[in-house]
This record gives sequence, structure tokens and C-alpha cells, in this order.
Amino acid sequence: MAIMSSPLTFQPVLDRIAAEIGQTPDRGHPADYIPALAACDPHRFGMAVAELDGTVYGVGDWRQPFSTQSITKVFTLALDLAREADELWEHVGREPSGNPFNSLVQLEYENGIPRNPFINAGALVVTDRLHSQTGDAAGSLLDFLRAESGNDGLAINEDVAASESAHGDRNAALGHFMASYGNIRNPVPVLLDEYFRQCSVEASCADLALATGFLARHGIRADGTRLLTMSQAKQVNAVMLTCGTYDAAGEFAYRVGLPGKSGVGGGVIAVVPGRCTLCVWSPGLDEHGNSVAGVTALDRFTTITGLSVF
Repeated sequence: MAIMSSPLTFQPVLDRIAAEIGQTPDRGHPADYIPALAACDPHRFGMAVAELDGTVYGVGDWRQPFSTQSITKVFTLALDLAREADELWEHVGREPSGNPFNSLVQLEYENGIPRNPFINAGALVVTDRLHSQTGDAAGSLLDFLRAESGNDGLAINEDVAASESAHGDRNAALGHFMASYGNIRNPVPVLLDEYFRQCSVEASCADLALATGFLARHGIRADGTRLLTMSQAKQVNAVMLTCGTYDAAGEFAYRVGLPGKSGVGGGVIAVVPGRCTLCVWSPGLDEHGNSVAGVTALDRFTTITGLSVF
């Protein structure tokens, strides 16, 4: 199918996708291990596409804020990579894990070095290093998201953060285990507080599509300044493609064909380098922790438009 020649055709594509999703009965189930997310309606659906110039198209609940969760790992990775460059990769790998996102299995025989920055262990390392660089990892992330989205009202949902903290024993175990190998700099309780607050930022599909734009612009922020080199932007997109949807990354690449990152709040962001960025939200998850309707919508988007990295 021919690639679209005009951004004006995005709106009909989104309308078509929303109509198709509306006919899909099975939407999965919200994350029940985080009580603050368990009550979300799995039939909610929103989708936004942001052009490189900041023009945004949307459908459904595209302006409804939701819990970003692991989507924020993309932004903390970019913020730390901009500061540390390749030194970061001495402390976290770049390979798919093949295990659930909160698994402890690989850490021991890989000497406390997480397989990639998007599983929980890897994200803890990145947040730890960003906190050492900035003194306020969650605050730095929030400032960045506000600037890139143009929405100064973005905020951390402290109730969600508290809920995650109260049920965060496995993340605490990951943090302490890596600290025993010297791969965590800050006190683990401090790190966990930053991490839970980071994951509890609320934003809409429109906000996140805009905030992800620097990856489609090869490292250039919304104000025209450069955050990442072209090579670093390529690296982040590559790790998103291979690791962004946990142990379902191969299936996501097969179906969608774009760098993407999911969160258990039901959101998924995706990047068409040089063209646009997307965010979809629907709280019902599959067994891997990815939005059922979100992945289906992105699959339909690349199929209808022909926009893919392949």
C-alpha cells in the first residue's frame, strides 16, 4: 500500500482505526497488581499522531490523562544518555531479555547488569544514574515532558506512586540485588521513591505523542535544540524496537514494525523516524503487560498507511 503523501489523511485513518477497535470485544484486563490501576475501564481508547512540526491528530480519549508507567523509561534513558553517553552502557545492556519485565532470573548470572534499560531492573539503573546526574530524576523527567508536550499541567499522581510503593517488594529486591554488585549508586529507598514517582506521571496520548517527537526528529527537541546525537537517537529507537514491549518485542516488531514502548497503564508510544510519533491508550492488557487494543491499533496504522521502518 502506498505511503500517505499528506498529513491531512491522518485523521480519517485514526477515525477508521477507532471504529474497528470499537468492534473488538476482547480488550484484555487492567493491571491488577497495582490497585490504583485495577479499576480502569478496559474499553477506554484514545490515539494520537504528532507531526514533526507539532501538529497533532487524535481520536477517542486522546486528551484523557492516564498513568504512563513504563513509557517514561524511554525519556529517562534519553535524558541520561545525553549526559553520560556510552558510559551508561557499561551498566545496562541492550539485548532483549526473553523474560517478564520484573524478572530476577538473569541478574545473578549476569553479575547485576540488567539485560536492557526497559525491563524494571534496567530502568532502575537508568533512574539511579540520572538521579546522580541531576539530584532529582523524577523532577527532571517531569520538566522534560512538560517542555516537549507544551503542557505545564503534567503532574505526578502521588496516590499511584504510593500504591506502587506499597506493592513494590519485587522492585526493591531488584534494587538491593544490583546494589550488592555495586551497580546502584544511591540508597535503594531513595532510588525506589524516584522510580515510583517517575512511573506515576499522568499524561494524555497527545502529550506523549508530542513528547516523543525528538526521536522522530533524530534527537532534536521541540524548541530546535539537540538532546541526542543522531547516533544516540538511533540507539534509543533500536532498543525500543527490540526491547520496548518486554518478552513480546518480537511479536510487536512483526505486527507493528515500529520502535515502540508500552506501559502497564495501557499506553504505547511508537516512532516513525523522520515522519511522526504516535501514542495509543487502552487499559486492557495482554499476558505480557501490553495494551491489547493499543497494539492492534498500531498494527492497523502501519498496515493502512504503509509507514514502517521495514
